[in-house]
Amino acid sequence: MTDDTGRVRALFTRADGSFRFSRWGRPLAPMIYGTDDAGVRLFERSLGSVAELAGLEIVEVDPDLAANFIVYFVKDWGELTGIPHLVKLIPGIAKLVTRLAVAGATQYRIFGFDDDGAVCICITMIRYGSEMKRVSAQTLAVTQSFLGILLWTEGAFADESPVALTGEDRRCVVKPWHAALIRAAYDPAIPPAGIDSSLALRLAARLAVMQASPVEEPAEAPREDSP
Repeated sequence: MTDDTGRVRALFTRADGSFRFSRWGRPLAPMIYGTDDAGVRLFERSLGSVAELAGLEIVEVDPDLAANFIVYFVKDWGELTGIPHLVKLIPGIAKLVTRLAVAGATQYRIFGFDDDGAVCICITMIRYGSEMKRVSAQTLAVTQSFLGILLWTEGAFADESPVALTGEDRRCVVKPWHAALIRAAYDPAIPPAGIDSSLALRLAARLAVMQASPVEEPAEAPREDSP
């Protein structure tokens, strides 16, 4: 097993030892709540730059769900229980809010899937408190876009961030290895979803090909004011 195979496998292996890989099977239709127009534009551009790595299209409306890449910024987790359409999307949200508050969480992400196992919706909830405000809006947008582009395991990036700051203006970009992994994960030779850990071997093989022909620029987005 190559180092890349083990590294890839770890990113999709859950705490109980089960392997699960899933990528988007449809275009992304973003909707951002809780920030101003400049924040929305920044997030959409950041999502577009990450989606470009995957070869995913950005559209205004998903025919089934209207929006499918949804981000909520709140100051307090309790605000989520007052959002009617979110209550419909997430049954038992009151219990979830309590868990998040007790844990002192700053973010939470929920995925939904089509019949073939491909991702069809991602709902990201961010408590934009003092911890998050220490991160630039552009870094936050690129990071959250990256985290929603594949079904990563819990704590996949606890030891290594998939993004980095670069250039004199300190823009956030997806690191080259992780950008190549996104490209590999969306290669037509890779199935849209799988639970057999041998899929990590195939991903690593495609990753090697992608690293041999890197994109000209890492995914990035222009810096703007914070949300």
